[in-house]
Amino acid sequence: MKIALMDSGIGLLAATAAVRRLRPDADLVLSLDPDGMPWGPRTPQDLTERALAVAEAAAAHRPDALIVGCNTASVHALTALRARLEPGLPVVGTVPAIKPAAAGGGHLAIWATPATTGSPYQRDLIRRFADGVPVTEVPCWGLAEAVERADETAIDAAVAAAAELTPDDVTTVVLGCTHYELVAERIRTAVQRPGRPPLVLHGSAGAVAAQALRRLGAQPAPQAPAGGTLTVLLSGREGALPAAALAYAEGRLLQTAAPAR
Repeated sequence: MKIALMDSGIGLLAATAAVRRLRPDADLVLSLDPDGMPWGPRTPQDLTERALAVAEAAAAHRPDALIVGCNTASVHALTALRARLEPGLPVVGTVPAIKPAAAGGGHLAIWATPATTGSPYQRDLIRRFADGVPVTEVPCWGLAEAVERADETAIDAAVAAAAELTPDDVTTVVLGCTHYELVAERIRTAVQRPGRPPLVLHGSAGAVAAQALRRLGAQPAPQAPAGGTLTVLLSGREGALPAAALAYAEGRLLQTAAPAR
């Protein structure tokens, strides 16, 4: 089994690690776009063109499924990616986990990039899946960029600023950008209020990994031999994981994988 994941940068690490834990025997292809990042400020058409190029670079390695490990790319490019690659290559997008988060009741906060916060896309998800639940949209200025650089000072500042915008009675936080899952425990610490019930965080990585296996008709096999290989593509060129990836547990987990073949 070979599963590819794509993103402009290291936001795909959370989903990649989730796939690795479910199927340590799967070969992984990570397709990043250092030449074109960040994707967020690009126009939808420009972002879609970059995403298609990154996806096609991954598809050349003949994976069995492709995960779009980026919320922004899923919003703007998923339809085009599926039109180009399916049905031959199943494409799995990443959607903020608003539906399961809202099912728990209580005040819900959605941490997302400023471009996504308040967008018609996110407002539609709230309307469809969190109707009747109090929701606060929290723009996280600079957090994805700080995580991408593994800039500890900038991460702390961005998390603190977003926590200040998060109401004290919030019981659940949706991590609406894949980068945020890499610093989930820092977010939990910043938002948890003394005397309040333990904060619940909802990311997308586990659900996305599970959906990829379902699309393949495969079952989780976490006890399978850890023989899966790792191939990294940097704007189509074979390379190594960016150094910043190794600042996170998810990146270090992948570093232990067998070399590419």
